[in-house]
Amino acid sequence: MGARVLVLWANGESSNLGVRVLGDGAAALARRAWGNDSTVDFQSFEFGPLGTQLSGKIVLRGLLTGSRALSRRMSMYDAVIDTGAGDSFTDIYGLKRLAIMYYTRHVAKRAGVPVVLGPQTIGPFKSFLGRAAAKRTLRDARTVMARDSTSATFAAELGRDVDCLATDVVFSLPTPPESSEATSDVVLNVSGLLWSTDTHGSSAAYQELTRQVIQGCLAANRRVTLMAHVIDNPSVDNDLQAIRPLIAEFGDAVEVFIPKELSEVRSFISGSNIVIGARMHACLNALSLGKPAIPLAYSRKFAPLLADIGWPYTIELNSDSAIADRVLALISDDRLLAEAKQVRDNANSRLENAASHLADQVQV
Repeated sequence: MGARVLVLWANGESSNLGVRVLGDGAAALARRAWGNDSTVDFQSFEFGPLGTQLSGKIVLRGLLTGSRALSRRMSMYDAVIDTGAGDSFTDIYGLKRLAIMYYTRHVAKRAGVPVVLGPQTIGPFKSFLGRAAAKRTLRDARTVMARDSTSATFAAELGRDVDCLATDVVFSLPTPPESSEATSDVVLNVSGLLWSTDTHGSSAAYQELTRQVIQGCLAANRRVTLMAHVIDNPSVDNDLQAIRPLIAEFGDAVEVFIPKELSEVRSFISGSNIVIGARMHACLNALSLGKPAIPLAYSRKFAPLLADIGWPYTIELNSDSAIADRVLALISDDRLLAEAKQVRDNANSRLENAASHLADQVQV
């Protein structure tokens, strides 16, 4: 009989398909480790199987009243896999978010449930409280996995060597059948977050870069499909916020693909020639299917992960120059397809090792 597993900070209903990747990938990793008949539930910050939202109010209530209700719910599980929301095991998103995640892990440990830090980005931690919480989290975890060597270095500096150097769980997902001929050519994932806000750099510069890439592809007689990886939702983090003005500008010169499910986007990418994306998981979806990807990185989570599995083509939006020219040169580089297939093999090997490690370290 398989295990009963709770995956934290991911779910299969998010408008962000990268969050769905984390959930489905962690579930696939759990089933590799503990059997295909394992039951996997998902709890993020929203209401879920723990019977509550996970919010600042829940943390305060637990600390002030000593309530064990959350602990009792947690005790129903054989193991907890904490995804760290991919890149949220850090204090750069604020101490409130870090405190909620820390408290939830603490409740699991108090309930006697082994906590696994699944493959994720670790750090950076710039504040005293952030570093203190990170040290305690690393110390208390049954096992710690990182998805890149830079994260492993952060963990070591905090006093805990990672137990397993893995990679992103996207490589655990099943591969859809690949057609003999590509049904799409250049797939361009445009980030609504980068288009609409200056949180990660100049939105005006990103908009201009996007136009230059589209114009350059069309001038080279390449077909361009605009693809959403965060689908329509009320927040500013919505790729349709970028796609709609581009449709108005380029009209029938570009095609558009708006998926509804993770499986749809993976099937679509499997029939493409190359993906250009500012969403990391749009690029990782491509590489996990053996398709080349050109990541347009806005944070440090991209390059270390991709370099570790043998993909050196990350372009840094905030530091690299002549970006459009570099992108256009790469989409014409015939070597990338063979290298992408090798990357997929490298990553799959890492996750096989991660599943074996998990089965050895957490016996359920």
